Amino acid sequence: MNLKQLLRDFADLLFPRCCESCDRVLQGNEGTICTRCRISLPRVGSIGIHSESLQFKFVNLPEVVSTHSFLLFTKRSKVQKLLHALKYKGNKEVGILLGQMFGQELKASGHLPEAEIILSIPLHPKKRKQRGYNQSDLLAEGFSTATNIPWSGAMLERVKYTATQTGKSKIERRENVQGVFAVKQGFHPKSVVLIDDVLTTGATLEECVRTLLATGCKQFHILTIALAQH
Repeated sequence: MNLKQLLRDFADLLFPRCCESCDRVLQGNEGTICTRCRISLPRVGSIGIHSESLQFKFVNLPEVVSTHSFLLFTKRSKVQKLLHALKYKGNKEVGILLGQMFGQELKASGHLPEAEIILSIPLHPKKRKQRGYNQSDLLAEGFSTATNIPWSGAMLERVKYTATQTGKSKIERRENVQGVFAVKQGFHPKSVVLIDDVLTTGATLEECVRTLLATGCKQFHILTIALAQH
């Protein structure tokens, strides 16, 4: 055992690392989510919701050729706890790990999108400064690691600061994000993956698609770590 591992084991003894999902003490080389939770977190497919069903959220955008969500999001659930840790507790490892898990399972299922690049959904610079990072960047990074599809967090930018989408109706959400995105000059991919944390009404992702369509992009794959159920 080398010195680095010895020090890590000693630190874990004094300050045990716990799973961000269930609070169980992590064992050995387990990451921020324990093995038990990685296996048992509720997959969207387990309740009969598949890509074809999710496509209806983007029925007015035929350029969206596939939509996949990974986990089922409900209030006071383990999935909500994980996303809270990612967005508000500074646990970046959660984002990278969830992205990797999603990529690995999508690849194993044979439904991995064929695209030139993965784009994360950008935060406004003010919100990014407050949080210190963009959680969607971490999801994209993890997904890219698992699938070898390159990713970028710099091609798409949020140019207008908006209020949170939480608590808004579908129409209000759509109005809230109109015109908030812009594409960097010189960016002309034909097929992209858009990745975000939670799919609710799809208003934010829909606005991203419409913005990218104006640049000549022809095909979109929508990925979200979670699907909101109310």
